[in-house]
Amino acid sequence: MSVAFRRDGDDEHLEPKFEIPIPPGPNLVTRRGLDLINARVAELERSVAQGGGDEAALTAARRDLRYWQTRQITAELVPAPGGETVEIGTCVTFRMGGRERSLAIVGDDEADPAAGLVSFSSPLARALLGAAPGDTADFAGREDAIAVLSITVMFG
Repeated sequence: MSVAFRRDGDDEHLEPKFEIPIPPGPNLVTRRGLDLINARVAELERSVAQGGGDEAALTAARRDLRYWQTRQITAELVPAPGGETVEIGTCVTFRMGGRERSLAIVGDDEADPAAGLVSFSSPLARALLGAAPGDTADFAGREDAIAVLSITVMFG
């Protein structure tokens, strides 16, 4: 019989399950971010300890737990921002392309762009970090593309 038609079982055709990728670079977090990581680890530890239920769900919970425990161990709490310049933990209001926008700079795992929380490692955040109100920043190959209007401390 041809090897092309041989089938040992249904499992051999399933997609392999990979670990959740760890973002490159340092794991800088705000106090809020560290609290969120700790809460997620505790929730997943309870879920794994209780076991039971679907084996696939338990396997996924264990994978998630490995990811969050790694993030917990590698977390580097940033100092509380001063508010004079754009730092991790600040909210910055800026003008870009004629539109005024506000966003908070946070750690990778806290990021939620739809909620205005942008990772410090994103290109926009990297362009803004270190700027003060009245400063301009280059972005997307354009000089002075961003004008920083104000900064407020969001997360210490």
